[in-house]
Amino acid sequence: MEYGKHQAPARYESGDGCLTTLVRIPVRIVVLVLVLPVRMAWDALVAGARAADRILLRPLGRALAWLFEVLAVIPARWLYAQVLTPLGHGLRWLAMAVFVWPWVALWRYVVVPGVRYGIVVPVTWVYAHVLTPTGHGLLWIRRALLDPAGRGIATAVKWLLTVVLVMPVVLLWRYVLKPLGLTVAWLVEHLIVLPLVWTYRELLTPLGHGIAWLLDLLVRGIGAGCQGLWAGVRWLVTVLLVIPVVWVYRRILAPVGREIAAAFGVAWRVAGFVSRAVGRALAWHLVGAPVAWAYRTVCTPVGHFLRDAVFAPAGRAALAVGRTARLTLRTARETVRQARRDAWRALVGGTREPEPREPGSVLARTLGSTTTVPSAAPEPEISLRKEKSVQQG
Repeated sequence: MEYGKHQAPARYESGDGCLTTLVRIPVRIVVLVLVLPVRMAWDALVAGARAADRILLRPLGRALAWLFEVLAVIPARWLYAQVLTPLGHGLRWLAMAVFVWPWVALWRYVVVPGVRYGIVVPVTWVYAHVLTPTGHGLLWIRRALLDPAGRGIATAVKWLLTVVLVMPVVLLWRYVLKPLGLTVAWLVEHLIVLPLVWTYRELLTPLGHGIAWLLDLLVRGIGAGCQGLWAGVRWLVTVLLVIPVVWVYRRILAPVGREIAAAFGVAWRVAGFVSRAVGRALAWHLVGAPVAWAYRTVCTPVGHFLRDAVFAPAGRAALAVGRTARLTLRTARETVRQARRDAWRALVGGTREPEPREPGSVLARTLGSTTTVPSAAPEPEISLRKEKSVQQG
């Protein structure tokens, strides 16, 4: 029971037949032989194009851009800023002075006052003092005289038209035309429509149903015969043509096509590996090895010589100069600070301040001796004799 759990799963077996297995290796070999030169030529073209782009096209493009900038853009910019812009401003001012300002002045100081005081003001006065009172009078005449007379005339004409035209027409329609139309409609309905409806319902409809039933039986019989004939023809075409073609496509053409496509993919990848290996070998033997030899044989000794003979002494000299400069600046600062204290004390008076001692500068001294001993106990701060302290180090 435990042994079955640790057994490896069965390998998946593909559904490829013997023909696929026999065709696969020769097809891949032939395709590799055909594809390898194409892939190597393609990789060589790609590498050449990249090298040409990096070495020739980009510097050439930068040089052309710089040349265009120097020869065209900068002169054009200077010409626009120093010549064309002032010239345009002058031409604009001249055009305004010649074509715009005279017309503006003519419109503002001649046309507008002339129209205002020659036309608008008189017309306004005539409208306000002549036309308006005249219109009010005509309106009063219309409301007081014409409107009542018009209403009376309209009422009389309406009554006359009603008596002369409308009432005879209404009487003719009500007592002559309407009874005559009703009589004619009743006769048409009982003498023509009802017989036609009975004939359609009792005779034509059953006759049409019978004819339709007969035609349906005839069409069904013909359709059943044609359907059987079509089924036989379809079975023959399927057995004699479709099944062999499907078998040939499924068992021969599809596997061969898949293998050829897979062979092209594998051959293209393998050719890429081979082409890259050949390219790396050529690049190493043509570029890498000479550069490495030149680096080891020429650049390294020269660099060591420059480091030992030039850069190291220069660095040490620079460190010494910097150290000396820092000490000099420190001494100068201390001197200036002390001179300032002395000058201030000379001006305002006061006791002399003890000199500040840097941290860690307390030196141990032996009693009655001027020699500094690192391991000896420190002397008291107040001493009766003036002694010298030598800086440790």
